[in-house]
Amino acid sequence: MKNLDKLCIHTITTKPWQLEKAVEKYAAAGVKGISVWRDTLENRNIVQAGEMIRNHGMEVVSLVRGGFFASTSLEKRRAAIDDNLKAIDEAAALGSPLIVLVCGADPGQSMSISRQQIQEGIEEILPYAGECNVKLAIEPLHPMYAADRSAINTMSQANDLAEQIDSPLLGVAVDVYHLWWDPELQQEIIRCGMNKHLFAYHVCDWNVPTTDMLFDRGLMGEGCIPLKDIRSWIKEAGFTGYTEVEIFSHKFWAEDQDQFLNKIIQSYLHHT
Repeated sequence: MKNLDKLCIHTITTKPWQLEKAVEKYAAAGVKGISVWRDTLENRNIVQAGEMIRNHGMEVVSLVRGGFFASTSLEKRRAAIDDNLKAIDEAAALGSPLIVLVCGADPGQSMSISRQQIQEGIEEILPYAGECNVKLAIEPLHPMYAADRSAINTMSQANDLAEQIDSPLLGVAVDVYHLWWDPELQQEIIRCGMNKHLFAYHVCDWNVPTTDMLFDRGLMGEGCIPLKDIRSWIKEAGFTGYTEVEIFSHKFWAEDQDQFLNKIIQSYLHHT
């Protein structure tokens, strides 16, 4: 019988709740993990926020998000490096072992140039991440975001990049929303696990029809993603970490969040 010991919820999933309320509600429901979005830490003592989470019997799974390395503007690329170094400081203060990277892209240049800038950006921040004992996870995004959000769009590309940089601090975050369609997904998840690069696993579902490419993610079991198949590949790859629920949805954010939290738990228990 599945329990909630490996369930993690991203704070963006219950966006209407402030961090303190999310922690209180998650913990009371038996959820053991939380991934914290950086906006929830604004105007807060980050060290105290981490202590609050742990005092509720929960674990910080990741800080979301860093990245956005690619740009035609040198000034923007330098600003992205500075922001990622700040994110590493925030993760260390919070007690987060991991930062998820949305790598970035720029429609004003080729994908190959954006990918080179992503590699250079990651390589530049990795030494400081190591000093702070924080790991980084490349999150490949669905191709619909290739123009301006990420030039890393498949597990194969993420694996290639992680292997090329070849650091124990760098891995991959598998998000089913972005990757479920990939015919090579199973073999690339196994490859990722074999190389010890599988750092995170995010779930939701793909609604049919999808009414908004960003803000219409479904609860697990509502859409067409083969969640149990993907979960079996994740397990085969040797991943034993949290299953992280990450849902962006105007529909669910408009609901009673206590009821929504119960739906999350039930869908996790029955569909993942």
